[in-house]
Amino acid sequence: MAASVGTGVVLLGTRLLLGRQAALARRRIGKPLGEDALDADRVWRPSLGGAPIELLVLGDSIAAGLGARHRKETLGARLAKGVGGRLRRPVRLRTAAVVGAETWMLRQQLEKLPEVYRPDVAVIVVGGNDVTHRVPIADSVARLGAAIVALQERGAAVVVGTCPDLGALRPVPQPLRAIAGRMSRRLATAQAATALRLGARPVSLRRAVGHLFVSRPDEMFSVDRFHPSALGYRRTAEALVPAVVASVTGGGA
Repeated sequence: MAASVGTGVVLLGTRLLLGRQAALARRRIGKPLGEDALDADRVWRPSLGGAPIELLVLGDSIAAGLGARHRKETLGARLAKGVGGRLRRPVRLRTAAVVGAETWMLRQQLEKLPEVYRPDVAVIVVGGNDVTHRVPIADSVARLGAAIVALQERGAAVVVGTCPDLGALRPVPQPLRAIAGRMSRRLATAQAATALRLGARPVSLRRAVGHLFVSRPDEMFSVDRFHPSALGYRRTAEALVPAVVASVTGGGA
């Protein structure tokens, strides 16, 4: 009985500590960028010949490009320019991503698209808010899987940029940062497995660019030290472009 009570006290104390640390992290980060990302939707590389490749970007604030100072620096624009340059074709970008989105909101983003819209390729980057809001991993990946299938039914190839490593967020104090990092890595692994099972192409953002956010935070993060900077988006897009190109051409990533 005493052991049970002691364990309960420890767990309660841990929850209180993590709750205080989460509140501290929110105060440190704040909202200096607001909640609206720049509108980068347009045809990129219009001078190139051929019909535009239809590129759809879904997900959270990273997918939306929050933190970029100019629309050409957003993740979507970087992807469109990179893919267009590789394939020598214009790319029409449509961004459905919403700042603050969790994975369950992908369904809403898809429902807002015109029925007749048929993207050639869709890029999903989501998961960070699932971790911070403690959404069960099984629920997150089930909703991701449903979004992948819905996109494939529209005729789109799908690329999934897996959840970034939240352990790189220095404004988040320890031990909360370590816990968030561990949970984000577990979610990313599950996202990759789901994408592969359904025929989508996963890209591990932690492996591709995570070390840069850890070793060069002043350059890779924007002013809120939470969202990527222009350089952070550029490096993230560079990691995703090969998979997007392979999805369009049907080749290997």
